Amino acid sequence: MDRLTAMKVFSEVAHSGSFSASAEKLDMSRAMVTRYIAELEQWLGARLLQRTTRRVTLTDAGENCLRRCQQMLALMENVEEETASHDGELRGQLRLTSSMSFGHTHLAAAISDFLALHTQLKIDLNVSDSTVNLVEARIDLAIRISSEPDPMLIARPLARCDSVLVASKGYLITNGSPKEPEELTQHKCLSYANFGKSVWRFTRSDEQTQVGVSSRFSANEATVLLHAALAGGGIALQPTYLANPYIEKGDLQIVLPEWQVPAMTIYALYPSRRHLSPSVRALLDFLVARFAAQTW
Repeated sequence: MDRLTAMKVFSEVAHSGSFSASAEKLDMSRAMVTRYIAELEQWLGARLLQRTTRRVTLTDAGENCLRRCQQMLALMENVEEETASHDGELRGQLRLTSSMSFGHTHLAAAISDFLALHTQLKIDLNVSDSTVNLVEARIDLAIRISSEPDPMLIARPLARCDSVLVASKGYLITNGSPKEPEELTQHKCLSYANFGKSVWRFTRSDEQTQVGVSSRFSANEATVLLHAALAGGGIALQPTYLANPYIEKGDLQIVLPEWQVPAMTIYALYPSRRHLSPSVRALLDFLVARFAAQTW
């Protein structure tokens, strides 16, 4: 039995809670996943997983084993990278996470260009707007948009993130275009569930105001709200990196153009400088250079 592979399979099953999902993620059959787990349990002489009809959970022995497996896998990755550093090649696999909207519009292309420069490297990107524990999920780098990044993580700024209010031409013809922020209370507002769901803040020169909006349609992902706005569903607060192409084509129009929404920052987040691998450092430098002069 390839014990390192068995540890990798076990760690993935423990993380996903599913043999089928792990098989798909690891690109192997479900039967092979089951076999690796069974052989690992036989080797250790302990039951590692508790199987039910709905989910797979860890036994006490499984929890102890998982910590050791993660340590072994991390050590193996470090050995691969340290060995690779001698010939200048980056090897191994990096695990990234980002929002779906930024991953789709900009990060996918950036990663593809980075991998073209480092042909021995692999990258696994998880797109989700949910907050994950980078250490527990074994994420090397998180790309997040925030005004206050997690103080427990190292945050490296990549780019400024401006936002704008937009709506379709059809919606504005039917419902009118608000002239002042307070008029938004009379409109259908499309709210982002994870940020500014009920209060939108605006500035104009030295003037500041905030509006309480009541939304009948909210979502936890910006792209969903973008397409709702394109369909005439209402006024949406959108990052310019996502909305600008549709504004340029005339599919969306800017609402309250004299008023600005507070800007945020696109950060690369990682747990510690001490154990920053050459691959992560190279990717960080690449992303900083790529987005430094970016105008959305």
